Amino acid sequence: MSTPIPALIHIAAALLIGPDGRTLLVRKRGTEAFMQPGGKIEAHEQPAHALARELEEELGLVIDPAHATFLGQFSAPAANEPGFVVKAEIFLLSIDVDVTPAAEIEEVIWIDPATDGDLVLAPLTRDLILPFYRTSLTATA
Repeated sequence: MSTPIPALIHIAAALLIGPDGRTLLVRKRGTEAFMQPGGKIEAHEQPAHALARELEEELGLVIDPAHATFLGQFSAPAANEPGFVVKAEIFLLSIDVDVTPAAEIEEVIWIDPATDGDLVLAPLTRDLILPFYRTSLTATA
């Protein structure tokens, strides 16, 4: 008997870094896990443009997609959709503006990327994105 292939959710997400080096995480309404801001890529969209649209919808953050640095593609079990895998196009963005939770975002928090902030984190954030960022910090130190 073969194992079923998990369904994919293709998203664009941001590793948003503030002027103090902390990173922004968001929590959707009715969920526990914090994660990178971002969302699903529509069929007609480039990942950086999907990210710009999602950041504006969810945080009131207007970005130029050309300023988003592509870090790579990461996959992990979806935090809020059992049986699904998130395939994320991850972009690095430095911001120096306030953000406001909107749409389905209930809470935003800035954390030191060297820790997990004692938060419940989405698998993609906990297991891949934050460790990747920590490695990049030590490589440049």
